[in-house]
Amino acid sequence: MKKGRLVQNHSTHIPGLIPILDQLAQEPRIKTVVPGRLAQARGRPVPLKINVTVPITGGHKLQARSSGGVQEVFVVTDLNAEALQSIIDYLLGIRY
Repeated sequence: MKKGRLVQNHSTHIPGLIPILDQLAQEPRIKTVVPGRLAQARGRPVPLKINVTVPITGGHKLQARSSGGVQEVFVVTDLNAEALQSIIDYLLGIRY
């Protein structure tokens, strides 16, 4: 099965984000993962957390938060939001 690709178009990312996105790109139904804009976040620093936020054409937009930063991530996939979030939670080691 052909693996997806991780587009690295920025020089700065939230710490620990790229290894998780690289693993996400290995999933069979993920076509492309593109990290987007990085901004400062308000509030206290938190461990890396990634949430599916809104659908986009051909996939979903994610929001990654950690260490006082927030970063958009765009994922091209045919997975629904719940399935994508489950994969992300597994990669982050979140168990329910």
